[in-house]
Amino acid sequence: MKSPLLIWARTAILIARIIFAAVFAMAMVFKFGGMGATAKYIAAAGIPAAYPLAWVAAFFELALVVCFLTGALFREAALAAAAYVLFLGCVFHGPAHWSGNQDQFGFFVDHFTFMAGLLFAAVHGPGDVFVLTRARLIRTHASAAESRPGRPSDDDPRK
Repeated sequence: MKSPLLIWARTAILIARIIFAAVFAMAMVFKFGGMGATAKYIAAAGIPAAYPLAWVAAFFELALVVCFLTGALFREAALAAAAYVLFLGCVFHGPAHWSGNQDQFGFFVDHFTFMAGLLFAAVHGPGDVFVLTRARLIRTHASAAESRPGRPSDDDPRK
């Protein structure tokens, strides 16, 4: 028998999901609000096809926000986000950037602490508050179909 999470633990998990979503939402808003500037920043790092990649990054961050807020595909999203954050930290704030600006080392380290939180979240999951799962979607769809008038239920002998 699985013991229910304590209220403080459930609250902490939900707050963490909201923080993850907020961080990626802010990044997404900045990208959509200034796609040209984002593309220039990507191109300055030596990455080709910067403009299309900026759009891909913005929509990827939108998907992460949806996953973190709903809990749907949460573990997969947390793992993908951790890989994304590692990539961003290495490419945009890695050792090649430290000599010109020591703040870049701090930004680099910050990406690793964020990645650690995402990996922890991937292992422990979204909790059990406000979680949209495939089973819940199927159950909701099935119960909606059963509640339609004139449609027999599973245990109806007229089937």
